[in-house]
Amino acid sequence: MLKIENLTKVYPNGTVALKNVSFEVPDGEFLVVIGLSGSGKSTLLRCINRLIEPTEGKVYWDKTDITAASPTELLHIRQHIGMVFQQFNLVRRSSVMTNVLSGRLGYANPWLSLLNIWPEEEKRRAMQALERVGIPDKAYSRADTLSGGQQQRVGIARALMQEPKFILADEPVASLDPVLSHSILQYLEQLNKEGITVICSLHFLDLVHRYATRVVGLKDGLKVFEGTATEIDRAKFKEIYGEEAQEVRATTV
Repeated sequence: MLKIENLTKVYPNGTVALKNVSFEVPDGEFLVVIGLSGSGKSTLLRCINRLIEPTEGKVYWDKTDITAASPTELLHIRQHIGMVFQQFNLVRRSSVMTNVLSGRLGYANPWLSLLNIWPEEEKRRAMQALERVGIPDKAYSRADTLSGGQQQRVGIARALMQEPKFILADEPVASLDPVLSHSILQYLEQLNKEGITVICSLHFLDLVHRYATRVVGLKDGLKVFEGTATEIDRAKFKEIYGEEAQEVRATTV
């Protein structure tokens, strides 16, 4: 169980990205966070694993207070939290295999990993992760030679190397076309069915309806909706996305 309590983030320039956001994520959920750009989605996901430090509030994972964890404790916690990024966050000039193996940095000998020396067991694990996302043939290709969809698969394979209990996916399909978007989300959906909790931020309601077991809506840093995708009626859509978006979307909702 992940529990968010009164999470607030104020950036040094005074921007209030989150305002007293609270909700719970039971184990096995595929929770989707929706909202306009700038609504606080990315900040929320990054506060959960403290890539961004919250200003106020608490994040609990089971009985562990992530927000109070020491650097050593946080390293251990992050070993079990996979992260998938919108812009892939790959080392573009390195091979796919090297990028995937970087998901084991929290477990590996730091000196050997710095020299890119990995045990055969870890290389086999990386190849298995690439097989799960359908690109084992790209293992020794440079990351920057891959398509966007293939690079995002590498990002998922890297997250799998952590043997995560849950995955945070920060707008993982924002830069992909609709066909590739479904392909990537289907990989996350399969992992979810295998018992990994997924928290994913998305823009498009058709994807939300297809994949989410539950939805949290943000607007200007505030939680304005929590429920199932089918409960997002026109009034709720307007509250999350605003009047103009409601008018455009009204013919297709």
